[in-house]
Amino acid sequence: MSTSVAASLPPSKAVAARRRSLLLVFSCTILGAAAQILMKVGMTRFEPTLGSLVTNVPLIAGYVLYGINTLMLVLALRDGELSMLYPIIALTYVWVTLLSYVLLRETPNLYKNIGIATIVLGVGILGRGGRK
Repeated sequence: MSTSVAASLPPSKAVAARRRSLLLVFSCTILGAAAQILMKVGMTRFEPTLGSLVTNVPLIAGYVLYGINTLMLVLALRDGELSMLYPIIALTYVWVTLLSYVLLRETPNLYKNIGIATIVLGVGILGRGGRK
């Protein structure tokens, strides 16, 4: 028995609620990746003083985005199936790795790329299995 709000809605509204949940979780993956990149950039500028911490815009922006990400995830989980939505969050690792290659000039390697492919494949398989 499903405990989501979408389960108690008429079928057409339940489908819309599930789609909205999927879109929110997918958006969370992008927002979470941006937050993590900003936190990484902010920590490269980190100095252990209160003044430095308060003026560290990338670090603060990263934490703000992470907070927004958490709120969006709560909203998504309200109407969606946890077993369907939670694996999608793994895409955050994909975006972080790709953004690290581009923005932080981190070096790609075979193992990272195989990991990315495995995550994408796994999310795809779980997504196909979750359709009714």
